[in-house]
Amino acid sequence: MSKKFNVVLVCPEIPQNTGNIGRLCVSTNTCLHLIKPLGFSIDDTAVKRSGLDYWKYLDLKVYENWEEFESKNQDAEFYFLSTKTEKSFWDCPYKDNSFLIFGNEGSGLPPFLYEKYKEQLYTIPMCGEHSRSLNLANSVAITLFEGIRRTHV
Repeated sequence: MSKKFNVVLVCPEIPQNTGNIGRLCVSTNTCLHLIKPLGFSIDDTAVKRSGLDYWKYLDLKVYENWEEFESKNQDAEFYFLSTKTEKSFWDCPYKDNSFLIFGNEGSGLPPFLYEKYKEQLYTIPMCGEHSRSLNLANSVAITLFEGIRRTHV
């Protein structure tokens, strides 16, 4: 199975979410990109426990900052997921080798990305009256599997 997608976490804060996302990436042959600063060490027991024995199989790339990530992935198709937009993830093009980019659990994406990439922002619609956002690992799973469903040949 060739790689179809990349998941990018910008400054993730909760090791259990990153561990669960890592396990999801292993299960879908997806590369996980982590952009520092991280709110934990990727050697933490909590991350490894969430990823179980899958973590050693994870295609993982770690970057010091957004600038390094962007310079090493210049020709990539970036799609940003956020609660701060109206355009639904159902309208996302989901091309092979796309980068699905998520902000951290506490504050989402850095503000400069909203202006620079405003045409590439998508959201997961939430009809619940009292919902502010979904769990990061759940959001990654929803959007990644929608991409896989759409590009399935």
